[in-house]
Amino acid sequence: MSKKFLFICYPKCTTCQKAQKWLNDHGIAYEQRNIKEQKPTEDELKEWWTKSKLPLRKFFNTSGLLYKSLALKDKLPVMPDNEQLALLATDGMLVKRPILISEDHVLVGFKEQEWESAK
Repeated sequence: MSKKFLFICYPKCTTCQKAQKWLNDHGIAYEQRNIKEQKPTEDELKEWWTKSKLPLRKFFNTSGLLYKSLALKDKLPVMPDNEQLALLATDGMLVKRPILISEDHVLVGFKEQEWESAK
């Protein structure tokens, strides 16, 4: 039985487009979700963060305009995790993308080698 993947992306993002091409080129079936139209909930983010075993800051889109306008670079180091999760849930554009989710993996950002191991 093949894995089920949820591919969370912003279709205008070039990195997301590269990741989607990679999925298609490798024949990987996935359900696509536009992060701007259907932003992740706080519960989803908490589940993905836990499953990913990554530091929570890795879920922030540090190159985004919203991240910069909110001066999060300075605020995140002292912000409690629950506040960071709540903040991420307010706007999909704050969340780093793409995110690839399966039952046993959560990959944030597109690094081909990491994605290869999740197939």
